[in-house]
Amino acid sequence: MTRTPISETSRSNSWFSLALKALALLLISTGVGWASSAKLGIGLWPGVVIGACIFGVSLFSMINLRGAPREMGFTFGLKFFSVMAYKVMNFTLVMWLVNDIGIPAKYGLTVVFCWAIVMSLCTLLAGSLSDALGLRRTLLLGVSFCVLARLVMAGTTNQFIALGAGLLPLAIGEALCTPVLVAALRKFSTAEQRSVAFSVFYAIMNFGFTVAYFVSDGVQKAAGPDKMFSIDFAIFSGDFSVYRVMLLVSLVVELLMIPLILMIRRGAEVTENGLVIKHEEVKHPGIGYVSATWLTVKEAAHETLVLFGGLIRTEGFHRLLIFLLLIGFLKVVFNVMDYVLPPFAVKELGSMETVGRLNAINGVLILVLAPAIGLMTKKYSAYSMVILGGLVTAASFVFMVMPTSVFQGMADGWVGDVIGHHYLKLVGVVSPWYVMIAFWQIVFSVGEAFYSPRVYEYASSIAPKGQEASYASLSYVPLLIGKLITALLGFMGVMAWMCPKEGPGNPQLAWLMIGLMVLVAPVGLLVFRRFIRMKEHGREETVTD
Repeated sequence: MTRTPISETSRSNSWFSLALKALALLLISTGVGWASSAKLGIGLWPGVVIGACIFGVSLFSMINLRGAPREMGFTFGLKFFSVMAYKVMNFTLVMWLVNDIGIPAKYGLTVVFCWAIVMSLCTLLAGSLSDALGLRRTLLLGVSFCVLARLVMAGTTNQFIALGAGLLPLAIGEALCTPVLVAALRKFSTAEQRSVAFSVFYAIMNFGFTVAYFVSDGVQKAAGPDKMFSIDFAIFSGDFSVYRVMLLVSLVVELLMIPLILMIRRGAEVTENGLVIKHEEVKHPGIGYVSATWLTVKEAAHETLVLFGGLIRTEGFHRLLIFLLLIGFLKVVFNVMDYVLPPFAVKELGSMETVGRLNAINGVLILVLAPAIGLMTKKYSAYSMVILGGLVTAASFVFMVMPTSVFQGMADGWVGDVIGHHYLKLVGVVSPWYVMIAFWQIVFSVGEAFYSPRVYEYASSIAPKGQEASYASLSYVPLLIGKLITALLGFMGVMAWMCPKEGPGNPQLAWLMIGLMVLVAPVGLLVFRRFIRMKEHGREETVTD
């Protein structure tokens, strides 16, 4: 007779506690949004978007991930700061190479492309190193590389020093931080929480990108017409270009990761019996921390070679690799956003000033769609959701292939008014290409919300015990494959069709070629699913196809 009131009281206290947390979260989100708008000078609506996204994603996490250990929240925070620092740096990388380091403009993208490949290859090895070193040590080592590399890049204009002691170590540092966060999320979540956790994880990644876009825009505006800052602080003194200042901003953001790393409990892991704290063996007792860490890194390097060799021989490894190679065709879309859309906009629209806001459509939509779709589809297997999302992504290119005359009426009506005049702040006639690009961004964002978070989940869910980070690192293979395919598009003359130096091009044919390449992924996964698909751990009794 007395158990019911206790249960009701407990439930009431739980919801009361949640309401207090939501109120506190609302105040914090409002404060951050106001500070972003007023202090960073990024504008009212960007500040509103940032505040609303912080509140929405955090409240969603509190409701649907109740009972998760605090380490999951730290992992989300680390992902946010990590991708924000990366995006702020990546925004300015080509301009920094050309204007501050003296790399010829025609080679700027080539250097970035080579750097991205080095980082992707390092990521493949970093997972095994993380399994040997442990989460905390790998993260601290990676952040240290990133901070020191950014210091060098912001402090010198010598090409050899900037590239050899700056850009190269930065690739190593970014590679060390990338797969370990995916592995950490699996360690700190139950099988039931995993789909929602990875969806929130992916939404936070896009939130970091969106905030980085607004911060970069604020720094650009603060620089003024000469694009220079006068700095007199610590080791930095003199006039600094806006591109070097952006590197310093990304350095400060990277430093914010260190307190979160230190708050992660050693040996913490969620098992079938709940959270456990496993005792970590102290290696090399009796010697200093630096010496012990160096010896551990040397041993881990050897263990990495052994683990990576064993990984190749693991049953199912080759099936996972084929799966990830096919996903690479889907990742072409992100390279199209960064490297194809800007010159296309210059050719067809006369300017690339609106490309940033057009790409921001994707980031904002993913913040809402990824957690919502993750929650609605959590009972379905990751593999099936990747196929569905891939088909939707490929279908989005229909908007870019159709004749512009089909969308002329929309461009002249209220749709064009909302997209062109209100969102993009255009003056005068709105080209139908703006409507087509916006529709393409909206539809492929829906597809991305279905497939992209589940790629990370799939790679980590099929990983053998003790090799979570190794398999998580493999989930970044598609990014490398996507870059190679994008380069192949250039060799095939797709860019020449889209943006010829003289005369009219054939952009619809070029977009059709890109769309067909993206379609290879879901079709391949569907046709060869009997040979590729593997069992997802923790889903044996709950998967619905």
